[in-house]
Amino acid sequence: MAVLTIYNIAGDQTGTVEAKDTVFGITPNKSVLHEVLTAELAAARSATASTKSRAEVRGGGRKPFKQKGTGRARQGTIRAPHMVGGGVTFGPNNRSYEKKVNKKVRRLAIISALSEKAANNQIVVLDGSVDTPKTKTIVALTKKIDAPVKQLFVVDDLAVDKDYNLYMSARNLESAVVLQPNELGVYWLLKQDKIIVTKEALATLEEVLG
Repeated sequence: MAVLTIYNIAGDQTGTVEAKDTVFGITPNKSVLHEVLTAELAAARSATASTKSRAEVRGGGRKPFKQKGTGRARQGTIRAPHMVGGGVTFGPNNRSYEKKVNKKVRRLAIISALSEKAANNQIVVLDGSVDTPKTKTIVALTKKIDAPVKQLFVVDDLAVDKDYNLYMSARNLESAVVLQPNELGVYWLLKQDKIIVTKEALATLEEVLG
């Protein structure tokens, strides 16, 4: 089984825990990871570009000048694409970049990401609570456990005081992210260097994903 190290809030190692191999010990599926990561990045795109065609631009109902006698090329409307202020030909419009991903595929991708992090000793378990929100406490913790610049904290439930205090303490860190188990995605699991999971969140992950 995958073995994860347990630390207290002071950053001292207090033991280890055997995590489920079905969640933290599988061989990562690279193709599924790529598929789900691409879908998550696509869903994050705003897709707000919008242009108007010649049919949508206001005005231009009158012929700008007479057909003959001016020496100029004939024109039917000032809203034609080649005229200033005219419509745009084949311009970008609002669209959805969302890619459909099967639930089982998404679950496999998350498990693959967790297993890869566990294999590289990038997941630790936090056993303890922050009594009062204080960023200094979390800074000291990350230094003690040798966590790199980017950390991902996984808490079980923000409605619980100790998880909320941890969130309030970690949110001021420049590159730290705090998520609940149901918010986990492949993007954050792969992007952050160290995953710090509370003991309660670990149990939830094993129950839901295992």
